[in-house]
Amino acid sequence: MRAGVMRVLVVDDHPVVRDGVVTALGRHSDIEVAGHAADAAGAVAACARERPDVVLLDLRLPDALAADVVPRLRAVSPASRVLLFTAFPEHSAVAPTLAAGAVGLLVKDASGVVLGDAIRQVARTGAYRGAAVDAAGVAGAPVTPREYDVLRLVAAGHTNGEIGERLRLSPNTVKTYLHNVMRKLDARNRAQVITNARAHGLL
Repeated sequence: MRAGVMRVLVVDDHPVVRDGVVTALGRHSDIEVAGHAADAAGAVAACARERPDVVLLDLRLPDALAADVVPRLRAVSPASRVLLFTAFPEHSAVAPTLAAGAVGLLVKDASGVVLGDAIRQVARTGAYRGAAVDAAGVAGAPVTPREYDVLRLVAAGHTNGEIGERLRLSPNTVKTYLHNVMRKLDARNRAQVITNARAHGLL
């Protein structure tokens, strides 16, 4: 590893996007691509092996949501900073992912110059201020961050009681959040809310 060079792990399940980012980063002499992965399992393994300075993490992966991946990345490489990378900055999953420990958000239409600057800022300061996103909520999101937490646990097959234990909420509060999500997604039961959430790109 060269002195003063920032090492980046690129995580995205779309080969065209992933290859484009790797190519763009390759144009910066002070940035080195330490590796890349197409799913959460590969990302965690690569992060544990390479210990990159920055992990550029896609919001949605085929085997997990970013909010669930961030703690796993931080567990295997505490010094690595996770920068969220998405084409949908208004997505309901953004706020929970930032709350889980991602240090900022970079939109996928960023230029190669902006991409490099974002990596440098994260590596040097531990944060990225390029996109103004409030961790308490995302403008235009169809569900609130807490409703999204409940939704993704429902999709994982947990009961209301289990969700309450994990989120430290009462069963009635969980039921209220779930009812709100079902109303917003025009669903009549748990199976339909999962189906509709996927149709809306929430899962």
